[in-house]
Amino acid sequence: MVVTGFDPALLRDAVSGYRRCASYSPYFTHSRATVTFASCRKSRKRSRRSQMAVRPPVTCSSASAQLQSETELFLDSLEKETASELPSESNLTVQLRKLETQSLELQKRIDDLYQSAFAHAQSNGNESDVEASTTHAATTGLTEEAFGRLGRAQPEAMKQLLHDKETSDPKGWAQTQQQIQTAKLQRTRLTREIEDLKAALVQAEEDMSHDDLDDVADSVLPGGKDTVSICLITGFESFNISLYSKVAKELAEKLPNVRLHVFSDRDLQPKRAQIEAALDSADVFFGSLLFDYDQVEWLKSRVEKIPLRLVFESALELMSATQIGTFQMGSTGGKSKGPPPAVKKLLGLFGSQREEDRMVGYLSFLKLGPKLLKFLPGQKAKDLRNWLTVYSYWNQGGRSNVVAMFAHLVDQYFKPTGTSPAKLLETPATGCLHPAHDGYFSSPAEYMKWYKQHGPLGGDPIHPTVAVLLYRKHVITEQMYIGQLISNMEQQGVRPIPIFINGIEAHTVVRDLLTSTSEQAAKGKSKGSNPTLKADAVPVDAVVSTIGFPLVGGPAGTMEGGRQADVAKGILTAKNIPYIIAAPLLIQDMASWSRDGIAGLQSVRIKEWVHLRRSSTQDRKIAVLLYGFPPGVGATGTAALLNVPASLAKLLEGLQQQGYDLGPDWDSSKLDGEAVISALKMQEEQRAIYEGKAGIENRGAGGAEAFGASAVAAEIDHLQLKQMLTYPPDWGPSEWGPIPFLPEADVLVSSMERQWGDLAAYRGIATSVAGNAVVSGIQLGNVWIGVQPALGVEGDPMRLLFDRDLTPHPQYAAFYKWLQQDYKADAVVHFGMHGTVEWLPGAPLGNSGLSWSDVLLGNMPNVYVYAANNPSESILAKRRGYGTIISHNVPPYARAGLYKQLATLKGLVEEFREKPEANQSLRAPIIQNLSQTGLDRDCPFRHASADSSSSDPELLAPDSAESVSEEEFSDYVGRIYQYLQVVEARLFSEGLHVLGQPPSPDKLGQYLEAYFGEGLSPEAIDVVSHSNGDSLEAIKAKLQRIYSQNSASTSGSRPAQEEEEKLGEAMHIRRLLHDNTEEMRSILRALNGEYIEPQAGGDLLRDGAGVLPTGRNIHALDPYRMPSQAALERGAAAAKGILKAHRDANHGTYPQTVAVNLWGLDAIKTKGESVAIVLYLVGARPLREATGRVARYELIPLDELGGRPRVDVLCNMSGIFRDSFQNVVELLDDLFKRAAQAPESPDMNFIRKHSSAMTDQGLANSSARLFSNPAGDYGSMVNERVGSSQWENGSELGDTWASRNAFSYGRGSERGTARPEVLKALLGTTDRVVQEIDSVEYGLTDIQEYYANTGALKKAAENARKDGKPVGCSIVETFGKDAKPQELSDVLRLEYRSKLLNPKWAKAMADQGSGGAFEISQRMTAMIGWGATTGFAEKWVFDQAADTYALDQDMADKLRKNNPEAFSNLLKRMLEASGRGMWKADDATLEQLKNMYSDMDAQLEGIK
Repeated sequence: MVVTGFDPALLRDAVSGYRRCASYSPYFTHSRATVTFASCRKSRKRSRRSQMAVRPPVTCSSASAQLQSETELFLDSLEKETASELPSESNLTVQLRKLETQSLELQKRIDDLYQSAFAHAQSNGNESDVEASTTHAATTGLTEEAFGRLGRAQPEAMKQLLHDKETSDPKGWAQTQQQIQTAKLQRTRLTREIEDLKAALVQAEEDMSHDDLDDVADSVLPGGKDTVSICLITGFESFNISLYSKVAKELAEKLPNVRLHVFSDRDLQPKRAQIEAALDSADVFFGSLLFDYDQVEWLKSRVEKIPLRLVFESALELMSATQIGTFQMGSTGGKSKGPPPAVKKLLGLFGSQREEDRMVGYLSFLKLGPKLLKFLPGQKAKDLRNWLTVYSYWNQGGRSNVVAMFAHLVDQYFKPTGTSPAKLLETPATGCLHPAHDGYFSSPAEYMKWYKQHGPLGGDPIHPTVAVLLYRKHVITEQMYIGQLISNMEQQGVRPIPIFINGIEAHTVVRDLLTSTSEQAAKGKSKGSNPTLKADAVPVDAVVSTIGFPLVGGPAGTMEGGRQADVAKGILTAKNIPYIIAAPLLIQDMASWSRDGIAGLQSVRIKEWVHLRRSSTQDRKIAVLLYGFPPGVGATGTAALLNVPASLAKLLEGLQQQGYDLGPDWDSSKLDGEAVISALKMQEEQRAIYEGKAGIENRGAGGAEAFGASAVAAEIDHLQLKQMLTYPPDWGPSEWGPIPFLPEADVLVSSMERQWGDLAAYRGIATSVAGNAVVSGIQLGNVWIGVQPALGVEGDPMRLLFDRDLTPHPQYAAFYKWLQQDYKADAVVHFGMHGTVEWLPGAPLGNSGLSWSDVLLGNMPNVYVYAANNPSESILAKRRGYGTIISHNVPPYARAGLYKQLATLKGLVEEFREKPEANQSLRAPIIQNLSQTGLDRDCPFRHASADSSSSDPELLAPDSAESVSEEEFSDYVGRIYQYLQVVEARLFSEGLHVLGQPPSPDKLGQYLEAYFGEGLSPEAIDVVSHSNGDSLEAIKAKLQRIYSQNSASTSGSRPAQEEEEKLGEAMHIRRLLHDNTEEMRSILRALNGEYIEPQAGGDLLRDGAGVLPTGRNIHALDPYRMPSQAALERGAAAAKGILKAHRDANHGTYPQTVAVNLWGLDAIKTKGESVAIVLYLVGARPLREATGRVARYELIPLDELGGRPRVDVLCNMSGIFRDSFQNVVELLDDLFKRAAQAPESPDMNFIRKHSSAMTDQGLANSSARLFSNPAGDYGSMVNERVGSSQWENGSELGDTWASRNAFSYGRGSERGTARPEVLKALLGTTDRVVQEIDSVEYGLTDIQEYYANTGALKKAAENARKDGKPVGCSIVETFGKDAKPQELSDVLRLEYRSKLLNPKWAKAMADQGSGGAFEISQRMTAMIGWGATTGFAEKWVFDQAADTYALDQDMADKLRKNNPEAFSNLLKRMLEASGRGMWKADDATLEQLKNMYSDMDAQLEGIK
C-alpha cells in the first residue's frame, strides 16, 4: 500500500527546510550568501519539505479579543481524525469561505474606525476655499483606502488634518490609533490563515490523484504469513516519493507476496497510526536521509523488533540500528559492531594518505566491496556483501534499481522469488553531463572536448567557463532544474561544465580536475603547488556548487570543522576564482519555501564577476556608495567605526595605482577625502535638487575640483523610471524561478504606485521641480561617488501611518537603476557599515525577482566594506545584498582614565586613606565632589544596619557626613575608591579606523594592553609594539636588559622567561594587526574578480587573534551548535546573577516574566550566551546529537532546580536573529510549548501559569514567547520617532515598540503571526528586561538601537502593567571575563563618564573630522532616547555634555568647522532636553545655547 494524500500539518508546519541548502557556508567568494533556485515542477511529488525540526503538538485555538483563528481550530480537529477521515476538498472550501467572510467583516470594522475618527474633521481656516472643500469632500466617508489616497494626493492637507485631530482630541485619537493598529494586526493574521488554507486546498486537489494507487496496492497484496511487509520512510529525498510509490505498484504486480508501505517523514505526525501499524507488521524497515531528532528517537524505539533494518545516510543514532542478518552497525550483547577484522583490513586498502580523501576511498569500497567480499568466508561477510549490494541499488537510484533492491532482499532473507533481481544499472560516481548529449562524460576534460565541437557556445574564448557541481542523486532522478540551469547559463553567454558527484568528492574534483589562469601562473613557483593536479585539468573562471554540502567533508563531514575549512580555503585560494554556493529548493513545495522566507532564483549570475577578471582596470567603471542617513544631522559620508573621508582617499589612491582611469585632471597630491564629502553635501541642498541636473552641476564640486573631481547629475522622468522597472513582454519563469502565478510585466511599477501614488504626479524625495528623480554624485574618470538615498524622510508622519516601507520611494529605485542601466557600473562598492539596500522589502532569507534588493542591485557585483566585529548584519549583506564582504578592523582600545572632578575626587580619597585620623576634614570635600560628579548614586552610603534591598539608599550631604562614624566613613571611602578604579580602567574604542592603515606603535600598544591587561607587563607591551621584525629571542633580550636596569619597575624582579608564551602571542597579534593593509588589497582583488578568503567575524578582545587579519570575507557560526558549552556556562552564571539581583531588590521574590533581547550580533559573538540565559531561566538544557548538534532544549526536572520556579521568558528577537537562527527559534518554541503543558504546579512553573490564564481568556497559541517585527521587516521605528522628535511622551514610544514587535515566530506556520493580545499579556507580567552588550565598540550610549529596543521594551512593559510598578533592566556586558549583570542606570552612568563626557574620548573622536563630529552628535540623540524611554535624566550628565561640546570654545569651533549639521543637531538635542524637562539648565546656559543654535541655523540656511 502506498500512503500519500493530504497532510493536515501542511497548513501549520512550513518548517525550516533543507538547512544545509539554505544556511551560510564559510566558503563564499563573490557570492550571494546562498543563491537559491528551484525546479519548475509544481507537484509535491518532487518538492516536499524537510522535517529537520520537531513538529510541535497542536494547540487549541479559540477566539481572541476580536478574532477567532479558524485555521488553528480546524487543524486541531484534523489531528484527532484517522487517516481515512481526512478532509475533503469541500470541507476546505467551507473553511475558506468562513475566513474570507471574517476578513470582509474585519475590513468593514477598520473602515468604520477611520470614518468615525474623521467624521467631524474641520478646516482650521488656513487653507483656501478650494482646498478646504476638497479636503472636506475627501474626508467624508473616509475609508482606509481613501485615507491612503488622500495622504498621497494632498500630503500637506493630510498633515494638517492629523495635527488638528491630535490637538483637538489627543486621548481619543490615541485610542483610535490603537484600535486601528490592533485590527490591522488581526487582519494580518487572518490573511495568513486564508493563504495557508488556499495552499491546502490546492494540495488536497493534487493528493486526490494518489487515491487510485492506494486502491491498487491494497487490492493485489494478500496478507498472511507468506507476505513480506516492508515499511519505507524517506526524509530529505522526499522528491523521490513518486518514484517509491511507483515501485510499490510494480512490486505488487510482480511479487504478490511483497507489500511495500511508502511514507515521507512529513507523514509521521498526521499519519502516526498508519505508520505504527505498518511498523508493527513490518519484516523490513528501510529509511533514508532522516535527521529530525524527535523523529529519529521515535523511530529507533519502534524499529528494533523488525528483523531487517536498513538506514542510509541518516542521523547516526538511527543508522546504528541497521541490521541485516549477522551484520549490524551498532554493538549489542558485547559483540563488536561493524564489519569483521578481515573486512576492516580490506576497507583500509581503499584509504588515502590525505585525511580529506578518505571518504572518497570509502565510496570506492562501496562499489567494489560486493565483488571482493565474495572471496571472504563467513556469514557476516556475506551479510555485509548483501548490505553493500542493497546500498548500491539505492545509491544508483532509478525505478529498476529500487525494484531490484527489494527483490534482492526478499530473495536473500525471506522466500526465493523465483526470478533473479535485475542487474544493477550503474551511473558513474562522478562525471559530466549535458542535455544535448546522450550519456555521461568521465571527466571535465572529456566534456570540454565534446562541448567545443557540439556545445551551444562551442570553444569561443569570449564566453567564460564555469564549473557547476551537481548532486548525483538529482541527476539520476532527472530533476528538471538541472537542464534549466544549464540552459539559462548558456543563454547568458556562460559556458557550463556540469559535474555530478555524490557529495564527498567535491574537493577532489575542484582540486585535481579544474584549474585557473592564476593557478597555472603560480605552478612551480611556490612550494604549495598541488601535486595531484591532473595534466588535463580544465581551466575555469568560476565554480558554482549546488550540492548543499561543504566543499570538504560531504553531507556528514569527515573531518573536524576547522580543518575542513582550512583545506577548503587552501584549495580555493590556489584557484583564486569566484566560488559560489547555490541550493536547489527541492525538499519542500515552493509555497512552503516562500512562507519560510526563501524564494527561488533561476539563474546564478556570475558573468559580471568573470567580466571583472577579464577586463582591464583602465576600462572598468566603479561606483562607490557612501551613506547619509538620517538626513540633516551631518551623517553624509559616515559609517560605523570607519573614518570614511580618509579611507575613501586611500581607496582612490589604490585604484590609481592599479591603473583605473580617474580622469584627465586627477592630481593625487591634492587629494582630500573631506572635500569629496563637502561636495556631496552641496548636492543635498533642496534648492539644488529642485533645479535638477543643471542645479547640481552648476554648483560644482567645491574643493574636490582641485584634484580633478566634477559634479555630475541625471534626471529620470516617470516614463523612464517605469521603463526601468518594467520587465520585457516575454519575461517569464527563467528570470524568476517558479512562482505560483505570473505577475504582469509592470508588477513593480504597480506596487510602487500603490504606495507612493501616480509616478507622473509624484513630487517627493529628491525630485526636481519638473517631478523628475534626481541622481547626483562626484565623478573622477571612471569612478563615480554618490550617497545612497535615504529610505524615507525622517519625521514624515505618513511613514508611521501608511505601509510605505513596502517599496522604496521612486528616487531610491531610480538611483540604483541609473547605476545599472545608464552609468553601467561594472561593480559597486558599499563603503562601510551599513547601507539599506539589503534591508529592503522582500523574502527575508533568499531573494526572488520580486525582492527589491534583487531588483535594484541587478547583476552588479557588490563589494561591501564591513566592520569585522559585526558578522551578524554582514550575513544580511551577503544573503540579500549579494555582497562580497571585505572586513576592516575596529579602532584601537583605550582606558578611560580619570579627568576633571573625577581626578580631584581620587586625589582626595587617596589622601584621606593615607591617614584617616588626620584627614577627617576632607569628609565634606569628598562628599561635595561625589555629588557634583553624580557618583553618589553609584556609590550610595548605607548604614551598617540598613536594609540592603532598599531602593532609596542614603545620599550624604557635606554637612551630614560629619555625623557618620569613622569606621563607616572609612569603609565608604574605600568603596568610592574601588568604583573610581573601575571607571579609570574601563575600555572604550578610541576614534575611527582608516581603511588599510596599520596601527602606529602607540596604537598597537593600546590593542595589546587591552587584550593582555595585567597578563603582560607595560615594558613588554612597549617593546613588542615598537619592535620592527625582531625575533622572539631579541625581544626577550631587550626585556631582560630593561628589567635588570630598572629595579624600581613593578616587573623588575620577574624573570622574562615567564612571559615567553605571551610574548610569542603578542608578536603574532602585532604581525596580524600590521596586515591591516590586506583590507585595501582585498577590495582591489575583489574588484578584479579574485577569491577573497573567508574568516570568522568577531573582535580581538572577545574572540582572540583568530579574527585577524582583516580584509576577509567574514562569516558567522554554526547555528546548530548554539549555545556552545562555554556559552552555556557563562549564560547560566549571568542568569543566576540576574535572579539574585532581582530577588535582593524585591524582598526575595522571583520575577514572573523576564524579557530577554535576542540579538543576532551578540548571539554570534558569544556563541549563544543570550540563549543560555533563556534556558537557565526556564530551567532547560540542550540535548545534543552524536554529531554535537543541538537537537532539543529539554526541561530540567523541578527537583533539580534547587527549589526555584521556572521563570517565564518573553523573547524579543532582532530581525537578524529571527532570520539567521530559525532552528533556534523552533527549538525555543518547542521548549515553551512543552513547559506550558508540563504537569507542574503553576506556582513553580510561571510559563504554565501565564499560558493557562491566556487560554482562559480565549487567546490562541498562549505559549507563544518569541516575538519580532513582521517577516522581512526590521527595527522598532522608535529611534526614527526620537530622531525626528515625533513623540509627546515615553508611553507613545512603548506603544510603537509593541505594535512593531507583535509578531510571533516558531514552528510550523508561526512565521510572523500577529499576536498583539499575547504580547500584551506577557508584557503585563514582565518584571525585568535583559540586554547583553557584546563588545567595547557598541555600548548602550553609542548607537540608537539599544534605547529603541531595550528602553522601549521596558517602557512597553510598564505601559502594560496594571500595578504601576517600574520594570527592572539588567545589562550583561559579555566582552570581559566577568559577565556580572548590572542595572541599566548604573551602566548608563558608567558609560557616560568613561566615554561621552571624557575629554580623552571627546578629543579622539573630534579629531576624526566630519565622521567624528557625527558620532558625537548621535550620542546626544541617544541621550534623548534614553530619557524618553526610561526616564534617565540626570542633570550632571547634561551639564557636563554642554560644558564639553558646546561651551568649550575650541571644541565647539572644531565641531562647527568639521560638520556644521552635526554640531547643529548637538545643540538642538540639548535644547530639546531642556524643553522636555529632562534637563534643568540654568538660564544663562540656555540663553547661550539658543543663540548658538540660531547662529548655526542661519549658517546652514546660507544667511551668514
